[in-house]
Amino acid sequence: MLAHLCQECQSTPLPELSTLCAESQTAGKGQRGNTWEAEPGRNLTFSFVLYPAFVGVRQQFVLSQAISLALCDELSTMADGFTIKWPNDLYWHDKKIAGILIENDLVGSHIARTICGIGLNVNQQHFVSDAPNPISLCHITGQQYQREPLLAAIMTRIKSYYESLREGSSARPAAWQSVAQCYAQQLYRREGYHPYADSNGPFSAKIECVEADGRLVLEDTEGMVRRYYFKEVSYR
Repeated sequence: MLAHLCQECQSTPLPELSTLCAESQTAGKGQRGNTWEAEPGRNLTFSFVLYPAFVGVRQQFVLSQAISLALCDELSTMADGFTIKWPNDLYWHDKKIAGILIENDLVGSHIARTICGIGLNVNQQHFVSDAPNPISLCHITGQQYQREPLLAAIMTRIKSYYESLREGSSARPAAWQSVAQCYAQQLYRREGYHPYADSNGPFSAKIECVEADGRLVLEDTEGMVRRYYFKEVSYR
């Protein structure tokens, strides 16, 4: 669906926050080359476009933070226990409810266009893929949801965060700091030591912070500080 929205933008530039929603997907794309399972007519799978020229290349992770927070905020109106698994998966306790995939087109030192794809498990009750830990809103609350109002509520929150970033790029830099702080507070496994693995093998560490460029900073049980970009470390 990201690819389709990219094609739409190339043929005719779309207004910012234009959103494409799919009823079904035959090859949903996830992070790390994974696929995203979505039963037709039961979930939300959508993409939208932004033109964040006010965001520098080295600051691009703030978009991921803001979009993740918007989705987490909306889900948290329905139940407790939602967190953001770095960099931008949405979890309920130890189970995955949503994935976010962001693709940026860069021009010079700034971002010309961002296309974001989100898959959110809403009413699906049975999962057949080999994904280890999927869950849906229906599983969590025992309720069925109307998807169009939910999509509208999510996009309203995304727009609010995005406009705050735009205003904060010059007039209110504190808005960017607030997004980073809120993101840190919503992180999955943000307290205590937990198992991870990198190219050298497994280890136990706690989250120190996430830096402005998106690097995850961990401190292991030996007191060593470790910094990782996406795909350089995995949760165990």
